[in-house]
Amino acid sequence: MSIHVSEPGRPVGTRLPEIFRGRRVGDVTELEELQDINTRHSEATDAEFQQAANFGRHKALEEYGAAAAGEPKEQRPYLPVSRICTPAIVSLAASASVDEALTVMDERGVSHLVITSEDVVAGLVELRWLLGWLYENQEASADSSLINIELPAFLTASPETDAHQLARLMLAHQLNAALIINPDGRPKGIVTSTDYLRLYADAGRHEGEV
Repeated sequence: MSIHVSEPGRPVGTRLPEIFRGRRVGDVTELEELQDINTRHSEATDAEFQQAANFGRHKALEEYGAAAAGEPKEQRPYLPVSRICTPAIVSLAASASVDEALTVMDERGVSHLVITSEDVVAGLVELRWLLGWLYENQEASADSSLINIELPAFLTASPETDAHQLARLMLAHQLNAALIINPDGRPKGIVTSTDYLRLYADAGRHEGEV
């Protein structure tokens, strides 16, 4: 149930943690595998990753989740983040400008973008961060390329990561989103503070009905 923090940096090559590096992500706007995984980019890098990719472990996690299905989500001792993450991911090449990033966010109705460089994850940016960058760099143009900008730190986690543990890390690092990465290195989804608010709002509504 790994959680990793990638430090701030320019989107040159992949900024995923070592556990996921070297794995092609392809078109992350479509969460479907369009071609066979290239084995040169899918080798496991440590024992923890090998365990996460093991079918038996995933099956056990699914059975655990099924057994706890009758309990209120907020009372469960373990809640895989894959249960609450949003699967829709919008990506943008690092060569794009800040203005293009803002336009894509507006057109797609999203507040986060996955930034890619040479088909690998190079960063995760938020609308508020982009607006803050423009405010703090008023001498710079909105046409500035993202590849020349130091992007913020971002969190990555595996689908079986405990959502409660991830929430604590998000708070500790003052980040309101995390990118969920499949064992094959492809983004599975994104979890934001809104997803957590929705989770507990739903729980509160059910309690009110009772």
